[in-house]
This record gives sequence, structure tokens and C-alpha cells, in this order.
Amino acid sequence: MGDNHYSDQPENESFAESRRNFLKNTSLLTAIAVTPGVVAKAAENDLGEKIASAFDKVPLKMEINGVKQQLSVEPRVTLLDLLREQLNLTGTKKGCDYGQCGACTVHVNGQRVLSCLSLAVMHEGQKITTIEGLTKGDQLHPMQEAFIKHDGFQCGYCTPGQIMSAIACIREGHAENEADIREFMSGNICRCGAYPNIVDAITEVKNNGQKL
Repeated sequence: MGDNHYSDQPENESFAESRRNFLKNTSLLTAIAVTPGVVAKAAENDLGEKIASAFDKVPLKMEINGVKQQLSVEPRVTLLDLLREQLNLTGTKKGCDYGQCGACTVHVNGQRVLSCLSLAVMHEGQKITTIEGLTKGDQLHPMQEAFIKHDGFQCGYCTPGQIMSAIACIREGHAENEADIREFMSGNICRCGAYPNIVDAITEVKNNGQKL
């Protein structure tokens, strides 16, 4: 359980200072919003520097696609932005950025996770697998091959997230029938409407009994 923020205990000094700084910066933002011209621009730049300096980077160790990484990240950075912006693993897509479309799905210690809703620092020491980590050399993963065979994509934007969820769906034991597959893949949206083909791809991989 997290800390009880309604506790009668007095807040510590560092927290109180952080809150004062936040309120001060919020007030400054409000002032900037109603201040015209060059003055507002200069104040905005100054505030930007102050806010940036408030987010000191922290060390982070994790294994990504079988490679151990020693990183330095800001505490506010999401796993999605770390993968895309810092590590150039752009196969994981930024769709809605609200955890509603599934395009950003990756595996963390073998479990599917919406990387847009997960802070990178939460995954210290964990194993991350993205769509780029599924292949073995030039050999595609069985799920990737099945998506190609059954035409499980059209524009392809949602496909990485669909494939990562499809693999997890089988691992979780949620691919026993078509209804189960549709239910447990419902968090992944395909704007092109390739759902029947996606179900066929998952069903084939499940029935083949290949280790995923």
C-alpha cells in the first residue's frame, strides 16, 4: 500500500519545499498566460529551465531484448518514450497515449504491459521485450509469420501491439476459443478492422502448440 496522504504526521521538510516550489511555478504559469509579448516569452523560457532542472536523472538498469542496459532517465519518462526516444526502438507505437488503443504493448518479464502508462523507473532490473526482440536473426516469430499469412494487418500501425498482445494471450491461457481471443484482445484496437484475420492468426499459432 502507498503512503497515507491523510495522515496526521507532519510533512517532511523536503516535501514541503517541493510543494511550495510547485505552487510558485503554477502561479508563474498563470501569470505568463495573461502576460503579452516578449515579457511572457522570456518568463516562459526561464520557467522551462527551472522545471527541467527539477527533474534530475536517475540511473536505471534493465534488460531490453536480451541486452543489458545501463541508462539515465528522468523519473517522469514513460517506458514508451524511453524505448522510442532514447533507445530508438520505434516498433512500439505511440497511439492514444492514454492506454486505450494497445499500440504501445510490450512484454515486461513475459507479461504484457501498456508502456505509455508505465514509468520507466518502475522497471528497474526487469526484462523488457519489444516487437524488435521477437525475431531470431532473419527468422520471424511464429506469430509474425501467422499475421502475414492471414493478412492480420492493413496500415500496420497497430500491428506491433497486436502481435505482442497475441503472444501474451496464448501464454496466459486465453486463446482456447474465438470468444476468448476476442475478449482478451479487446484492448488492442485496429482502425482498419482486421479483427477476423487477427483471430485466425492467433488460433493457428495456438493450435500449432509452438512454445512462445
